[in-house]
Amino acid sequence: MNETGRPQDFPLSNPRADRVRDVAKLAGRPARLKRRQFLAEGPQAVREALVLHGKRIAAGQPGIVREVYASEACLDRYPEFEELAVETSARLATDDVLAAMADTVTPQGIVAVCDFVDVALADVLDAGPRLIAVLCQVRDPGNAGTVLRAADAAGADAVVLTGSSVDIYNPKAVRSTAGSLFHLPVVLGADVNELAALCKERGIGVLAADGYGQLNLDRLQDENAARRLGASAAGSDYALENPTAWLFGNEAQGLSEDELALADHRVAVPVYGAAESLNLGTAATVCLYASARSQQPA
Repeated sequence: MNETGRPQDFPLSNPRADRVRDVAKLAGRPARLKRRQFLAEGPQAVREALVLHGKRIAAGQPGIVREVYASEACLDRYPEFEELAVETSARLATDDVLAAMADTVTPQGIVAVCDFVDVALADVLDAGPRLIAVLCQVRDPGNAGTVLRAADAAGADAVVLTGSSVDIYNPKAVRSTAGSLFHLPVVLGADVNELAALCKERGIGVLAADGYGQLNLDRLQDENAARRLGASAAGSDYALENPTAWLFGNEAQGLSEDELALADHRVAVPVYGAAESLNLGTAATVCLYASARSQQPA
């Protein structure tokens, strides 16, 4: 940074420089795993990464942002980045350099190198969560990012991805989270059998989102509304206001029979129109919001 608070006046301009190539390698999984670092691209993702970085530094914890590269035009448009990036290694870069670093065809003017932010499953469960989204064999990075973003918006306590799911640090997945990756705990590589067993030990219900499920999500919400009005809970199928872990399956096949067998109940989102089914992101959003609304104070 120079004396004005802006990175050095001479931007990084050679797209073939070793530093540029080193950053660009993080678009690939091998380099990410080896260095336990990933790329956050664009103003929204980098802003949220820097906010989390600052909170950790203020709390006496290690930060997560190692390097920030930004164009002059980006800093002119978003002057707050100069203050947010003060604790990091920040450098100016030309558009050609940012294009070489970034995974996108059209770079958004800023890229950050971040440390992995995932946490252990035990840390999530020991915190007493009330709402968890579990992605089982979800392979598409865009879908994984969308569900993580929906979980964040619904106020979920964590997102868990099984070992057979996509790498959430894939650049497309990171972009799809729109910064939500830095807002709530994320567990990677979980064993769904272990997760279900641990949830049940802690009194966390396990629900499977299944288009052929016997329970109807609307009915569960109606039962919750009745209880809020003081009606008897007798005969209730499942108390949606209870701590819950939702299982969401693969985009094409859904949840396997083994995964479905782990759930306390299989719950269907009703389809009132002619569509065959809902896509993963939409179904997950509806389910998570149903639980979140039911868990709100009366």
